[in-house]
Amino acid sequence: MKFTDQKTIQSIFNQQKAFFASGATKDLAFKKAQLHKLKDAVLSFKEQIYVALAQDLGKSKAFVDLAEIGEVVTEVDFALDHIDHWVQAEKVPTYALLEPAQCFVEHEAYGVTYIVCPFNYPVNLAFAPLVAAICAGNTAIIKPSENTPATSILIAEIVAATFAPEHVAVVQGAREENEFLLSLNFDLIFFTGSTTVGKLVMQAAAKNLTPCILELGGKSPFIVMPDADLDQTVAQLVFGKCANSGQTCVAPDYLMVHESIKKDLLDKLIAKLKTDFPDVDSNGKVISSQQIQRLADMLEHTGGEVAFGGAYDVEQRYFQATVVDQVDWNDALMQQELFGPILPVLSFSDINLAIEAINFNHPKPLAAYVFSKNTDQARQVLSKIPAGDVIVNGVMLQAFSPYLPFGGSGLSGIGDYHGYYGYLAFTYKKSVVVYE
Repeated sequence: MKFTDQKTIQSIFNQQKAFFASGATKDLAFKKAQLHKLKDAVLSFKEQIYVALAQDLGKSKAFVDLAEIGEVVTEVDFALDHIDHWVQAEKVPTYALLEPAQCFVEHEAYGVTYIVCPFNYPVNLAFAPLVAAICAGNTAIIKPSENTPATSILIAEIVAATFAPEHVAVVQGAREENEFLLSLNFDLIFFTGSTTVGKLVMQAAAKNLTPCILELGGKSPFIVMPDADLDQTVAQLVFGKCANSGQTCVAPDYLMVHESIKKDLLDKLIAKLKTDFPDVDSNGKVISSQQIQRLADMLEHTGGEVAFGGAYDVEQRYFQATVVDQVDWNDALMQQELFGPILPVLSFSDINLAIEAINFNHPKPLAAYVFSKNTDQARQVLSKIPAGDVIVNGVMLQAFSPYLPFGGSGLSGIGDYHGYYGYLAFTYKKSVVVYE
């Protein structure tokens, strides 16, 4: 994959600055036309998307339809259904000192935006933020991940076939190109990725006081109460941990199960894994051989017991779904987000002590999940864990709703998006006072 040189990047940036200044991107008809073009392009490139994502990440067509293409189409359709309302100025009461004026709140586009994409859902996380950027009236430069070369090249082809480069453009690159992009005076940066890189993005943005939206991650707990429906719990746990080989920011990172039902749950969990994900290549590809080796090193140094799995293939980038029992908070598997198909298992007897341990060891995760037949109790548990998103008796699907804000807090992120919240994320509020 050929990376974009700095001269070309600068030229694209300058073109987008000039195009935004023309006011063309703020026109409602223009926005709708661009959204229709994006949807049509993604659907017309569907077969190529299947091939690229299978090559880069081993994704099935069904999963691509759900989590990549489907999510982009959902965002476009939702935006087209609601954008007429979103762009209306909100009339607010007039404060006495300002009378007899009329007062409004408008949402103003930032300008030229930089969308930095991760490798795990490359189509979704390039184009879903782009939908919001277009709705808001911005231009956008997208940098896909260098770790998904087939998909990144295809994303550039889709964008080039759909948009004028002064409106939306793709640049290819790695660390050096990203550092140059971050040195430019963007009006907004939207970054999805690790907390470590998110800190570097925010540090670079501070030099130009550029606002940032950071969609990060963290160690999301999966808590099972003693009254949980174990069949439902296991089905959701396997889906959440094995989808995309565990490379999902809202995937359950570790299991915390009440000691009274731990054996029964693990028996059911291992039985389902033996049926659904028995082999080393059953759950798709891990992004790189380096990541395979990272997971293998943590597994080698765990103090826990491997109850299932543990096999991997560095060359082919496969890692078997793996369950590790008897883990504690100091274990090698509990020091950082795993982002892979390894499930550490911890147990508890007192839920309040478990909550304290979660908040002390890995505070503000991106997501938290509780399984219990007592939904009131489950919501009480989740109210004590300041996660970005939470679900009772479910996993990960909060990330698919255009009606819900998606984002974290603190180490798991800054800001949120999807649907109307995406429109808000890519605009700022402008107070308007009118005297006639």
